[in-house]
Amino acid sequence: MKVRAPSANSRYAEVRQLIHGASLNTICEEARCPNIAECWGRGTATFQILGETCTRACRYCYVHSGKPDGPPDPLEPLRLAQVAAQMQLRHVVVTSVDRDDVPDRGAGHFAATIRALHAKLPGCSVEVLTPDFLDVEEEALATVLGARPEVFNHNIETVRRLHRRMRGAKASYDKALWLLRRAKEVADYPVLTKSGLIVGLGETNEELVETMRDLRAHGVDVVTIGQYLQPSSKHAQIDR
Repeated sequence: MKVRAPSANSRYAEVRQLIHGASLNTICEEARCPNIAECWGRGTATFQILGETCTRACRYCYVHSGKPDGPPDPLEPLRLAQVAAQMQLRHVVVTSVDRDDVPDRGAGHFAATIRALHAKLPGCSVEVLTPDFLDVEEEALATVLGARPEVFNHNIETVRRLHRRMRGAKASYDKALWLLRRAKEVADYPVLTKSGLIVGLGETNEELVETMRDLRAHGVDVVTIGQYLQPSSKHAQIDR
């Protein structure tokens, strides 16, 4: 596979300097996304909040897993909003690591980030890609949706048969569906719900269709489908 190298006349260096200068993380770097040169070259990036250490260890994901060093940085939302303004973004995508070590699982930090972005960039829309908020789902949804993101995204990632093997014992296929449906019920405004699937982990076409039907039955508006690329020899092998 070949990927495009950063172009000298692209915005790659500018975006890199802004993000690193503000001590921000992006899923682009943390997950070793091969499309980073193309996206950053166009002046866009997907922010990753709540640190760089995830308390889960999904078999397909390169993000560092372990025990986080400390609590979330309270100034991170403000720095992120400032960088988004400097990048002149009209749509801001914010994801995070899982933080099972934090009582609210990071929901308050998501809400603070959404509010900071809306305050700094009144015309922009905000999309949050959240974890599952294990054991505090109801309270976390109320907190996040209380900040009124335009898009609520939670990735189901893979089909039912492979879900536990790829995501671990803490994750649940049915809980992911529930979270997406409940988001629309909790929101007091017309929030768009979204989910994503990785293909190439060993699923069948029939299972993919079944998963998309499950998502639609739970009111999901948008589905993204991406090709799995094995980030290292220690991760799940690519099927096709």
